[in-house]
Formats: sequence, structure tokens, C-alpha cells
Amino acid sequence: MNAIPENAARRAALACEIRERTGLDEAVIAAFLREFYDAARSDTLLAPAFAGVADWEAHLARIGQFWGSVALMTGEYHGQPMQAHAHLGLTSAHFARWLALFEEVGRRTLPGAAVEHLLERARRIARSLEMGLVPMELPPRRPAA
Repeated sequence: MNAIPENAARRAALACEIRERTGLDEAVIAAFLREFYDAARSDTLLAPAFAGVADWEAHLARIGQFWGSVALMTGEYHGQPMQAHAHLGLTSAHFARWLALFEEVGRRTLPGAAVEHLLERARRIARSLEMGLVPMELPPRRPAA
């Protein structure tokens, strides 16, 4: 089987199909992100992770690029999310709460196909970041016999 080449035309076709199927576009994603991150910044557990953001509008624009790339295949984001979150001291509880809030706000504000599309990606992203950022608890070592 031959690999399908990644190019601008293919990316545009995928984005068009996603937009038609889900109702998502950059404006819908931006409005959702604003509402979601307003909630996250007010959340007792999550708010401290955002305390160091100096320019919230610039941060939202960057997050919008990320989600546009993830959800619409725009290819606009070229950052390193793992590195960007490494200094925050996140725990599994942070990821669980982030996902729960993401779903809550999404189900309240987005059409069903859009929220399912975003949630599937959010779960993968959270799982990947959690695996990379949260040290795994291992059982204590048994003394050698």
C-alpha cells in the first residue's frame, strides 16, 4: 500500500470534509476555546497553571492555532506542547479535570458532531501529555533475596 502524500491540497480537502461533517471552523473553535479557558482559569485546580500567562489574548491565539491544526488539519501550529507544559508540575488530577471541563463546556456550547470530534482529539492529547509529564508510580522494589 502506498502512503498518501501530505500536501496543501490534501490538507485543504480534509479540512473541508471536517468542516462540513462537524460544523467546526476557526471561529467556532475560537469561541469554544475562549469559553473553555475562561472556565479553566476560574477552576480551583486548573487556575494556577495559567497564572504565568502574561498576555492572555496572545495565548488564546496560540491555542487556537494548536486546535486548528489538531481539529481542522490547518498545519498552522508548529510548537512543542510537551515542552510548553513541562514546568507546570501537572498531575493526573489536572488532566482528568481538564478533560471533564473540556467535555462539559463542549457539550454545552458545540453541536454534537463538533464536540465528539474535539473530544476524541482532546483525550488523545491529554493521554499523551500525561504520559510524558507525570512520573509513573511504580511499586516499591523488593529486596534481593
